[in-house]
Amino acid sequence: MSEAPATGGKAGYRAAISAFLQERLQAKLDKLKPDDPQRDEVIASFAHDVWLASAAKRVEQIQAVTHSLKPIHPDARGTNLYVEPRTLPPLAELGSHALGERFVGDVVGNAAALDVYKLLKLEVNGRSLLTALLAHDADALAALHADPAQAEKLRDAFVSLTQPRAEGPSSHTLAKQLYWFTGTDACDDAHYTLLAPLYATSLAHAVHAQVQEDRFGEANKAARQARRERKMHDGVFHDYPDLAVQNMGGSNKQNLGLLNVARGGKNYLLSSLPPQWQASAVRLPVHATSVFDRLFIARPEVRRTVRALRVFLESNPDANLATRDRREELLDALVDELVSLAAELQQMLPPGWSWDDERFADLHRSEQLWLDPLRAEKPDEADFAREWLQMDWPAVVGQRFANWLNAQLRGKLPLGDAEARAWQKELLTDEDGFQQQLRTLRQRLDRTATEVMP
Repeated sequence: MSEAPATGGKAGYRAAISAFLQERLQAKLDKLKPDDPQRDEVIASFAHDVWLASAAKRVEQIQAVTHSLKPIHPDARGTNLYVEPRTLPPLAELGSHALGERFVGDVVGNAAALDVYKLLKLEVNGRSLLTALLAHDADALAALHADPAQAEKLRDAFVSLTQPRAEGPSSHTLAKQLYWFTGTDACDDAHYTLLAPLYATSLAHAVHAQVQEDRFGEANKAARQARRERKMHDGVFHDYPDLAVQNMGGSNKQNLGLLNVARGGKNYLLSSLPPQWQASAVRLPVHATSVFDRLFIARPEVRRTVRALRVFLESNPDANLATRDRREELLDALVDELVSLAAELQQMLPPGWSWDDERFADLHRSEQLWLDPLRAEKPDEADFAREWLQMDWPAVVGQRFANWLNAQLRGKLPLGDAEARAWQKELLTDEDGFQQQLRTLRQRLDRTATEVMP
């Protein structure tokens, strides 16, 4: 598409049309030899008034649409519609009305006449020539022809591509139709309306663009990488579970419209399956003194990792770098699971759950501080907040983790204080997980403490 100069008014549209014609003329001339006798004929055919008169005749071969029949069935013949989204009634459900002023129209018909549509999509100051002509814009009309009467005829021809070509609405035997119950008596045929669904091509194009950005955009790539590595991230991660891709048009994608070509024939189908009930993967520390003994060991990945660590250590590996790396890899996996458990409980339960719900009253104080940090923001929890900010409790959590892991590994392994200190250090020095979690919460609670100070 040619870039229109941002002058606006008659001069802007006139310049945009001239630039468009010059670009297409040059493409034709580049294919001809300098002495080709057809050059003068080609140049004459691209004169402003001549080309627009020809385009006004050829516009009958195409139709601008926002709702198309062809994608329903490629051989269906019937009514297509061009309805500007802003004219549709607002609904709570997602529909074409949500596109408002910013939408992309589609075009169907003879591919040889698509250059006419490209002309009408030229923009000046963000407004297409077609939109301006539909609004009877005086500057757009003046840019078509010096004679107002001729300009009006050209305008009527060009905007006709937004009108249905058939005489009145029509459907086809290959088009889908359905009876929609609108009354109260299901046995009375008069209480049904026959609907002929059309493909909302402008809406589908907007959805495709949004899904493409959400799946492959740089921002989502960074968020996906952070999620994969279980790192903190300020952005939003977008995911579309069970997304299906419908390929439309086969080898002749243009048969279904110009936007179908732009999408490579791909149409995204969002999952509309009913939700399947799944038991929560996060158990609650009901009547527990610690999350380690029941909640943590219940996680499948924790059980697998503990088993792998026990088997590895019982094999009496050599004291070398490879052994240290393998041991740290397994410990890192356990720490990641521990950080995930804390985040899940903090997100699932309301702040103050460790005090407000008597089922959790037996939980060790250090684990209350660790797993219910936003309790410190409650007005009547000044002591809890002060204890949290003193930061003595993480070492206690680390010691409880170390004692738990020693207990899990005991048997053939002679484990004691030295190993416990190693496990504790591994948790407390985990920069990307445990420490990052603490830093984020510390910043928030520091701000809260500052705001409530007199």
